[in-house]
Amino acid sequence: MDELQLSIDIEARLVARNPRQMQRARAALEPGYCLRAARLLERPGGPILIGTGFPVAGTFETDGPVGAIALYRGLARLGAEPWLACAAPLAGALGGDFRLLELPLAPGRESEQLADDWLARHRPASVLSIERPGVTADGHYYNMRGEDITARCGVFDPFLDRADCPTIAIGDGGNEIGMGKIAAALSGLDIRTSVTSCDELVVADVSNWGAYGLLALLGYRAGRDLLADCAPRSLLQYLSDRGSVDGVTRENTLTEDGLPLSEGEALIDDLRRMTGFPTGPAAGAGGNGS
Repeated sequence: MDELQLSIDIEARLVARNPRQMQRARAALEPGYCLRAARLLERPGGPILIGTGFPVAGTFETDGPVGAIALYRGLARLGAEPWLACAAPLAGALGGDFRLLELPLAPGRESEQLADDWLARHRPASVLSIERPGVTADGHYYNMRGEDITARCGVFDPFLDRADCPTIAIGDGGNEIGMGKIAAALSGLDIRTSVTSCDELVVADVSNWGAYGLLALLGYRAGRDLLADCAPRSLLQYLSDRGSVDGVTRENTLTEDGLPLSEGEALIDDLRRMTGFPTGPAAGAGGNGS
C-alpha cells in the first residue's frame, strides 16, 4: 500500500463530516501531513511532550484529552517517553496517572520561562499540541463562541514557538494552537484564529480523531495495531468521573463536540480497516504484512 495515498485517504476521512469547515483547512495544507507528522513522532531522542486541555464551563472538555491519552499510550507502546502538559483543573485530574507538566494559567514571562527551562532540561524529540487554545493577534485566547478565556486557559504556545525540535498540532476549528500555519485560509471563518504555527498541522472534525489518524499511521508503519486498545468509551468515562464536559453541550456526558461516542468508534474501525487490521477484538501485529 502506498503510504502517501494512505495518509491522504486518512486525511479525507478525518474531515468527512465538515461541521466547522475543516475541509477548507485541509485544502490549504500539503497532502500527506498525517504521514509527515507520524514520521516526526518516530524520531529517536528525548521525550515527546503532548499539550492538551481546553477550558469549558469552569472545567475541561472531553475533546483533546481523549486523543492525548490515546497518543500517550500508543507512543509508550512504541518505546517513546511521552509527557502530558496541561493546566488546572485538568492537570489535577490526570497528574496521578501520567508523567505531567502543569502549565501556568496566565500568559506572560512565567509561561515563557517555564517553556525555556523545560525544553532545555528535557530536550524533547518533538512537541505536539492537541486541542489547545492558541493565542490570537491581540494576545488573548478565545473559545468557539468568541468568549475571552485568557484567564483560565493555561499557556502552551511558547513550547512550540521556542522548541528546537519538530512541532505538531491537531485542531478542529481555527482557534487552536497550530492554526496560524494556515491563518489566511481560515480568515473567512467565524472564529478568532490562532496565530501560533507548527511544523505539521493535522485537522479533523474532532481533534481526538486527529490523534486516531496519527496512531493509525504509526501502527501501520510499525506493524502494530495501536488502535486495537484505543477505547473512547473508557477514556470518556475516565474523564467524566473527573469532571469533564462536552465542549459543545457543556454537559458531563460521554460525548465529544456534541457527537455520540459511536462516531469516534466508527472512525477507529474505519482507520483499522484502512491500515489492514481487522476490526473487532485486538488481532495482534500485522497490518502492513509484518
